[in-house]
Amino acid sequence: MSTFQIRVPATSANLGPGFDSVGIALSKYVTLECQPADKWSFGVPEEDQPHIPSGKDNLIYMTAIYTATAYGYEELPPHHVELINDVPVARGLGSSSTAVVGGIELANQLLNLELSRYEKLQLACAIEGHPDNVAPAIYGGIMVSSYDGDHLDFVQFTKGLDDLTWLAIVPDFHLETEKARSLLPQEISYKQGVHASGTANVLVAALAEQNWELAGKMMMKDQWHQPYRKELIPDFDAIAVKVKELNAAGMYISGAGPTMIALFEQLSEDKLVLLQKELPAYQVEALQVDSHGLEVTSPSLPSRQAK
Repeated sequence: MSTFQIRVPATSANLGPGFDSVGIALSKYVTLECQPADKWSFGVPEEDQPHIPSGKDNLIYMTAIYTATAYGYEELPPHHVELINDVPVARGLGSSSTAVVGGIELANQLLNLELSRYEKLQLACAIEGHPDNVAPAIYGGIMVSSYDGDHLDFVQFTKGLDDLTWLAIVPDFHLETEKARSLLPQEISYKQGVHASGTANVLVAALAEQNWELAGKMMMKDQWHQPYRKELIPDFDAIAVKVKELNAAGMYISGAGPTMIALFEQLSEDKLVLLQKELPAYQVEALQVDSHGLEVTSPSLPSRQAK
């Protein structure tokens, strides 16, 4: 097979109360430049080498061979995969999901499996256990998904998203998902569960109706995880106040954190620069929605959305 590229967008999960089920694809990317080789290897950017292996223990390869095995293949033709990574590792922007989705697509291309997007999402959910990051990485836009280990259902939102800014506020430290999950209670009261579920329902309805002010309000009212996880982000409350003063609709912890995402209907360059100056310990970056999701290109073909 000739050289080809796989591009997977970053994702932000939960959007507040949509715990493990709601996610959005954003305009940061991991690109896999794939070419035939004598053996498997991965070119990893220097800053990511402490976290991303360069051999067959790379999550991309492990996912690719998992996919191959699921379809009756025992091996994959060796390739060198050069990673161009714009997605920070272990920061709550779906870095592991980009690897899983990239690995599924890698096997799809090398073995000509012709998988549908739904089939790719089924595989990704089986690996990840929940769809919040992998669903938007594959489909793009906002995905509201349900997966119980057997059944997979989802709704995709794309309308009205292009004019919004999703401001990523990224701390300069890693946070492993397992550590963030360890802070969550084993159980909550029935009354609290009903309230948390109602908040998530209103969030989804607000997203569907493009009522961004109400969606932002619900992002701040989550009861599933943010009250517990924000203790790992010392400035969370202060930053939430700061972005609200600049007319953010709301702010939430992206995935397991520590990245925070503030939703703006309008964000001027002046406000962006002001936040960057006032938050020098953070990387502050204005992002847009990615409405396409997973894409594949080759020298002989134009960029195309993966089926």
